[in-house]
Amino acid sequence: MSEQSRPVRGEHKYEQEISSVDEHEEREGRSLITTNHEVIRRWAEERKARPATVPGTEHEGRPGVLRFDFPGYGGGDLQEISWDEWFTTFDARELNFIYQEHKKDGSQSNFFRLESPHREDA
Repeated sequence: MSEQSRPVRGEHKYEQEISSVDEHEEREGRSLITTNHEVIRRWAEERKARPATVPGTEHEGRPGVLRFDFPGYGGGDLQEISWDEWFTTFDARELNFIYQEHKKDGSQSNFFRLESPHREDA
């Protein structure tokens, strides 16, 4: 898959924007934000996480709530989907991926959230 991304939408004064796999956090514990598919895929694969959705949340035949299934974290209620399905849904909703590479102590972080800049309560 080629690197695909679109501009990050919304105001993000506390997150460092990452636009390629060659960019990394300025300091450990820093919140990052991206829409770049290869950055997101690499982050997930480094943690052995698989793209997933929450069953029963589908919309018009597309995956509903997007998640990652991390091994050892009880993802039994998640349904694995393809990267293509995950990214098609991510882009259709114009989501931003907010995440951490490392915690402040330097250990690997699994923190992420998906943000919709169109939601008023986000």
